[in-house]
Amino acid sequence: MKSIILIIPIIFLLYTTTNGQYYDTSIPNPLVKRNDFINHKPDNLTPPSFDDIQSKLPEPIWPGRKDVIKCYWNAWKIAFSNLRAVTKENNFIAPYIDAAFNKHIFMWDSTFMMLFARYGSNTFNFLGTLDNFYNKQHVDGFISREIAESNGNEIFEKFDPSSTGPNIMPWAEWEYYLNFKDKERLKAVFIPLLAYYRWLKIYRCWPDGSYYSSGWGCGMDNQPRIPPGFDPRFSHGFMSWIDTTLQQIFAGKTLIKMAKELGNDSEVNDISHEIRYLTDYVNNKMWDPKINFFKDRFRDGSLSNVKSIASYWALLAEIVPENQIKPFLSHLENPNEFSRSHRVPTLSADDSAYNSNGGYWCGGVWAPTTYMVLRGLTKYNKDSLAYKIAINHLDNVVKVFNQTGSLWENYAPDKVKGNDTKDMVGWTGLVPISILFEYVFGIRPNVPEDTIVWDIRMTDEFGIDKYPFKQHGLIKFWCAKREKLTDRPKIKIQSNVPFTLKLIWDGGSKLIKIKNNQGA
Repeated sequence: MKSIILIIPIIFLLYTTTNGQYYDTSIPNPLVKRNDFINHKPDNLTPPSFDDIQSKLPEPIWPGRKDVIKCYWNAWKIAFSNLRAVTKENNFIAPYIDAAFNKHIFMWDSTFMMLFARYGSNTFNFLGTLDNFYNKQHVDGFISREIAESNGNEIFEKFDPSSTGPNIMPWAEWEYYLNFKDKERLKAVFIPLLAYYRWLKIYRCWPDGSYYSSGWGCGMDNQPRIPPGFDPRFSHGFMSWIDTTLQQIFAGKTLIKMAKELGNDSEVNDISHEIRYLTDYVNNKMWDPKINFFKDRFRDGSLSNVKSIASYWALLAEIVPENQIKPFLSHLENPNEFSRSHRVPTLSADDSAYNSNGGYWCGGVWAPTTYMVLRGLTKYNKDSLAYKIAINHLDNVVKVFNQTGSLWENYAPDKVKGNDTKDMVGWTGLVPISILFEYVFGIRPNVPEDTIVWDIRMTDEFGIDKYPFKQHGLIKFWCAKREKLTDRPKIKIQSNVPFTLKLIWDGGSKLIKIKNNQGA
């Protein structure tokens, strides 16, 4: 007994007397020593102004919708007004784009902003925003989801359920690779992303292998997902969170693609095993066969009654069995659920907590989650539905822009109305830029495969000039006005780089070889 009494105060002192702070119990991950961003010197570049670079940005062409074009340029103008230089106080390593919310950079917001900002990569290194997260990675692989721009401080203690996530930074990096095939960038980011993935596996995983977060941690602050007795913002509620679990599958599959490109397959063998396990878990334990929907799972094994847009991460994760895809997507077409006058609300309209004005995440229409749905639909070759959702979303956002002159944090699902933060570029830049290019215009690139899909679904004249492709490629796309959707499009393409065009329209498809400095 005496020996035990003597050991106790020694341990106590170890944890409490190191300069008045707690003892660091972090278990180092060897991968973090290979994270080159940690030792980067700051890039003190002064970001450019919109007026300086406008002529270098992609230029959309749509004579019949001048309001869309005006909204597009306004989005870029706001985005460039939110560029920030590094400061000695925040110790960031790269100039970045502010999330346009509260003077903090967010993992969630920043990742989605990269998905439209990649189209402006010729003018500014927007990806430097993510470098500031990699630079502050902890020795165990943790990366904070929110960091103050004033002093570089992390906003949450790392073991708080709200401290990090969602795990979608691999998506942004992979999309950049699909546009530009920058293998040096891919090699650099692979290590911190893999270390972060493994941190989540250790510290955000339940004994049954599923994952958890919180309202703030998952990014959808006030959705009514948490069981009674727990705080909807900050508690994990002892739930298996459907979005967090699906995002881990999606991130894992993306890391495997990165590893294959880099010849590092041996470093992700454990991820392949986890993906198989989680896919089986989600389909067997988080799928409600009565209504054909994925749901959060409570600790007693029962499923939530909430139908959240969170479940549609299943599309990007590519885990929906073929026999379930049609009934799962039917909810997106149901006017009593997700097919409202402005698509797609983040909470089903038949939920008692649904707010027709938006209610933030209790029915609000948000650019990032709608974009997630669109990209997921493409995974399952459901681009017809994706186009309907995209043109509806763009039209509603532009109607509000025409009324207010601004882009908003989110939108009402049942009326033409913008909500909460004004001039949100921010992730709402996705709508007049990425959604316009990829789904309304139908242009989607894949540089590693040297192809571009052009899925033409409009009959209007339209196109894009100075479209970036590969490291130094610039392409001009133009399509003539058509009488009917089934008419084969008359197109013109000018490019300074070769690629294969897959032209698709309602009535056929054609592969066209585009040669360097030759039109089509």
